[in-house]
Amino acid sequence: MQRALTSALRLTRPWRPLQACGYASHGTARDPEIQVRSLAGPDQGITEILMNRPRARNALGNVLVSELLEALAQLRADRQVRVLIFRSGVKGVFCAGADLKEREQMSEVEVGVFVQRLRGLMNEIAFPTPTIAAMDGFALGGGLELALACDLRVAGQPRKQSVSPDNHQHTWAGTLPSGSLAPAKVWRFEERREGMKKAIDRISTLLTWWLASSAVMGLIETTRGLLPGAGGTQRLPRCLGVALAKELIFTGRRLSGAQAQALGLVNHSVAQNEEGNAAYHRARELAQEILPQASIAVRLGKVAIDRGMEVDIASGMAIEGMCYAQNIPTRDRLEGMAAFREKRPPRFVGE
Repeated sequence: MQRALTSALRLTRPWRPLQACGYASHGTARDPEIQVRSLAGPDQGITEILMNRPRARNALGNVLVSELLEALAQLRADRQVRVLIFRSGVKGVFCAGADLKEREQMSEVEVGVFVQRLRGLMNEIAFPTPTIAAMDGFALGGGLELALACDLRVAGQPRKQSVSPDNHQHTWAGTLPSGSLAPAKVWRFEERREGMKKAIDRISTLLTWWLASSAVMGLIETTRGLLPGAGGTQRLPRCLGVALAKELIFTGRRLSGAQAQALGLVNHSVAQNEEGNAAYHRARELAQEILPQASIAVRLGKVAIDRGMEVDIASGMAIEGMCYAQNIPTRDRLEGMAAFREKRPPRFVGE
């Protein structure tokens, strides 16, 4: 057991930084469904994985899964990656889950193989460095399972709207029958049927904009005759507890960002902005808070938590001890002690 733990705790070897790029599987010339961007300047160390499959609402099809696995395999070896953010390039959706149209064309054997690949993908998302899911929009089924595989989750929610009298006040042609409203309020109707239709369209547009890119999440597989198959039955109870996870999976219930935060499913729920990327901006702020910290200590802290949650507390304490022992000889630990003694900010180098 100790040998297995030592192997699990071993830090990855350095590899050359990955430049901003996209991945297109099978040698096709089409636009990639997964794009990778490494930020520069004060945000150096933050890497973003952008899911961009608009026609299928970022559904987890064969190509997207292949490209995401390829991107993760290269990023895993890049010690320049300090925080990894998963975000969407499709407005109003984070990831709609499995591509059921594609799955309809598969045989039963092919379905089993593909679902196993999805489980492997979620395990790969359990990355050495901290991972953050920026959920600006729907995260259903496999989309929520992808977010659950991340360390931190941020969700957008509808913001309160103030209705402008100049833009949204409508008068109506005609008068209601007397006595229909008390105390004798008279409603004048001054617009014809065409005007009423335009007013309704304007209200519909306002509501659509208001709700756009607000997170809606849930493991809804039971409403499709399925059950979560990419880690949802294991990660959700570890996140929320067994009873609540069973309730959400049995009912296929959908949650808003605010509801998810109240339950502890997401770390933060933020009011959506006009660009529809408020969750991404909050996720980036979280990443900026992580960047100045000692990267080796952060990685080892993640290992201690993740591995320790799978065992009894005595074994967990042993794992913590092994992680702490690995951190003792690092330059960053010595720098932290020196900075504390000299009353200055530490300058960590990741060694």
